[in-house]
Amino acid sequence: MSADIVVVTGTSTDIGKTIAVAAVASAARAAGLRVAVCKAAQTGVAPGEPADLAEVERLAGSLPTREPARFPEPLAPETAAARAGLPPVTLAEIVDAVAELAVNADLVLVEGAGGVLVRLASDLTILDVANRLDADLLVVTDPGLGTLNHTELTVRAAHAAGVRVRGLVIGSWPDAPDLAMTCNLADLPRLTGIPVVASIPTGSGRLASLDFRAAAPDWVEAGAFHPGHTQETVPLKEIHL
Repeated sequence: MSADIVVVTGTSTDIGKTIAVAAVASAARAAGLRVAVCKAAQTGVAPGEPADLAEVERLAGSLPTREPARFPEPLAPETAAARAGLPPVTLAEIVDAVAELAVNADLVLVEGAGGVLVRLASDLTILDVANRLDADLLVVTDPGLGTLNHTELTVRAAHAAGVRVRGLVIGSWPDAPDLAMTCNLADLPRLTGIPVVASIPTGSGRLASLDFRAAAPDWVEAGAFHPGHTQETVPLKEIHL
């Protein structure tokens, strides 16, 4: 695949992965890149209902997308598939979807489900997907108390699996961060060895599409979508302490 493939995962569920995907997609498009998005496995949404990819397109604008599998209950994909009596998503299905998107894209973002060890199938995690695609990870994390442990565990799990981590993304940075958050901004890269390449302001998902797309380049460093062009942290002028 000639496109740059980046897998977006999180330190947990409901951490802001979908909004982060939309922000990185918007920033990359503003930089002139052709962007496509794959959701590895969607859960918690009935057939025909709008899901994560629809939210990405609502915020970032129309772009090519693929969703290899969908299961109705809001559970880990392996469990959701079993309860629905459906076959789980396969690695081949995800790889084929990404390959289709990569034909006409410079950057393909692959959104996982939950964290790095959540089972997509009995023997499949998003780390296996990243390995097979030779893709870097972006790890979306919370800025608050407890994030140092969660983020370092995630990064260590990725490295143990032989997966590169390109950067950390603060999934929801508030207007008035507390002491733990301001300390974590420095401690996250210090303890993980991974730069913070994006910080998404709290409530960004409620913005109108044009406002979201206009603001996204200020939230996302080039290191999120250009390999090898990371900074130590997001510039503090972009994070309101």
